[in-house]
Amino acid sequence: MRAIYAKFMLLSLALSLFGDAQLREIQKELQKLQALRQQLQADIAKKEELLAKIEEEKKSLQELNATINEQIQRIQSDRFKKLAKDFESMDPEYAGEKLSKMKDPEIAAYILLNMNSRKAGEALNYVDPEMLSRITAILTKLKRNGKK
Repeated sequence: MRAIYAKFMLLSLALSLFGDAQLREIQKELQKLQALRQQLQADIAKKEELLAKIEEEKKSLQELNATINEQIQRIQSDRFKKLAKDFESMDPEYAGEKLSKMKDPEIAAYILLNMNSRKAGEALNYVDPEMLSRITAILTKLKRNGKK
């Protein structure tokens, strides 16, 4: 019976030693995993802060872009108003000739849109028929959309 008890004790001691070694190894791995988890959480927090900063910068750039576009539109509007005054002061035949020779009918349309309607009508009498049809199409779109 003592032999059986001794064998049992040796077996339980071996198991406990083997179990302790495994337990220590598992604990070491668990500590490594916990350290990695903390590091990942810290990295995630940093990246979330960076993402928030990027989103903030993106929003401010969009606002800046909108402001710049508004200023460009205002400057263009002022430019077309000044050109319209210049065209109003011209002889209608000369103004019509200049409008006919413009490469971009949209510019001519914006100029006419900003001119006094009577003077614009007089100048249109002298515009080339092909250019007149392009300008008329653009003016129709602009009036339909309510842009000036």
